[in-house]
Parts: sequence; C-alpha cells; structure tokens
Amino acid sequence: MPQTPYIGRFAPSPSGDLHFGSLIAALGSYLHARSQHGQWLVRIDDIDPPREIPGSADRILATLERYGLEWDGDVLWQSQRHDAYRAALDCLYQQHKSYYCTCTRQRIAQTGGVYDGHCRTLGLGAENAAIRLHQTLPVYGFDDDFQGHLQANTALAEEDFIIRRRDGLFAYNLAVVVDDHFQGVNHIVRGADLIEPTVRQISLYQHLGYPQPGYLHLPLAVNENGDKLSKQNHAPALPEGDPRPVIINALNFLGQTPPENWQDYTLPLLLRWAVTHWTPADIPRENA
Repeated sequence: MPQTPYIGRFAPSPSGDLHFGSLIAALGSYLHARSQHGQWLVRIDDIDPPREIPGSADRILATLERYGLEWDGDVLWQSQRHDAYRAALDCLYQQHKSYYCTCTRQRIAQTGGVYDGHCRTLGLGAENAAIRLHQTLPVYGFDDDFQGHLQANTALAEEDFIIRRRDGLFAYNLAVVVDDHFQGVNHIVRGADLIEPTVRQISLYQHLGYPQPGYLHLPLAVNENGDKLSKQNHAPALPEGDPRPVIINALNFLGQTPPENWQDYTLPLLLRWAVTHWTPADIPRENA
C-alpha cells in the first residue's frame, strides 16, 4: 500500500505580528513537513474580527516569506469559508448532534465552571443563542507524537462545548476541524498551549465522520515570568534584517544543533540543512 502523502500546516490568527513563539510553531511544522517530503500549507484563521489587527495578515505572510518559509498552494482564509462552516453546523443539527443554548458565562461559572447540559432538551430556537455540540463521543486522551499519551480532564472531555457563538461567529474548534479536513491536513504540529482543545477537536472529527490527523505539540517559548510569548502578552515582533540569527535561535530552542559556521550559509541553504537534520527526538520537553 502506498503511504499517504504528508500534509501539514501553519495557521496563525491575524491578531498581531509574528513573534519568536510564533516562529517556533511555524518552523517546527515546516521542518517536520519538509523532512517527510510533504506539503506545508498556510491558512489565516481570521474568523474573529474583533480581535484582528488591520494589516496583520499581510505582515504575517510577508514575514514568513522573509524567513524563507515557503508554503505550498494558495493561502486559505477562514473569512472566506463561512458557507462550509454553516454546512457543517447544519449537518450536526439535522443529525441531532447539536442544539441551541442561551446560558450565560455567569450561570456556567455559578454551576462549577463546566457547562451542565442545561439547554440540551429544551428545544430552544436560534434567537440570541449559541450552538453547542451534543457530546456523545467524548475523547479522554490522545497519542501525541512527541508528548506521548495525554489524558484529558474528564469533565471538559464530556462537556457540550460551543461550536457557534451567541454573536454568530463560528467557534475556533469547528472552523479548524472543517478546514483541516478540507485541506487534507493529516498531521498537525503546533504549540503545547493547544493540547487542551485537541480532545474536543478529535471529538468533532468523529461526530462529522472525518479521519483524525496526527498531532505533535511543541514546547512553548515563555517570558521571564513564565508566561508564554503571545500577542496578548505584547511579545515583540520578529526583528527586521537578517533572519538567519533568529532561525539559529529557534533551532537551538527546538533542540537541534545548527552548524557552527552557519554565517557561511545562505538562508535557503540553512533551511535545507535544518530539514535534512531535523530530529524531533531532540526537542526539549520543557518550555523555555
């Protein structure tokens, strides 16, 4: 049997410029895909307009190009995929796998912080309501290619989680599953901050009848307070100028051993070296 071609992706949200933590995720997913002679796709996860920064998406793509991280095919924009998300929602609703919910965050907090299925059998309409998945296929853990077997919090695994928000915006978990399936993504390399929602996404794959991808979650870059580098924490944008020293720092962070004479390498040659010598087993397990 011929092996299924590897398809990976990098899917940033345009809520700010790429920073060093973003580069770790981008570079790790790029190297893993290229080392498997696979495709590396780029998607812009622009489904939350209130959080988006004007011009951020274009700067993200320009930064990836400047750092030599060339993607395959066209960029997919989630803002152009609303019909696909509606179709998935309709499918789940028609199969009685979802329902409308008007519970507030305050009520959920008062009942312990995990949604208790209050609206599941009320037959509510769409007005001023979110849509929740009727969780009948809870996933209690999954095998990560790097982290090993990871267990989920039972209450969160069994929770009927939101797949379309009350304000009409599509939930991240729904959009990412629909789009990864649409693009044929069969392996996802991303930061360890996304381990928790993975069991919900796997559950959605099962509810929708999609094949499940493999996962590899990378350690996070953190600041001096131990908080992950993020746009919300005002992590500085990747610097202008020669990208090679930053690539070297990222390779070191990922436990790789760049050549000592890397200054003699052009950027394409350095990335080619990194692909050839990519060793996931050397990635450190702790955030740094």
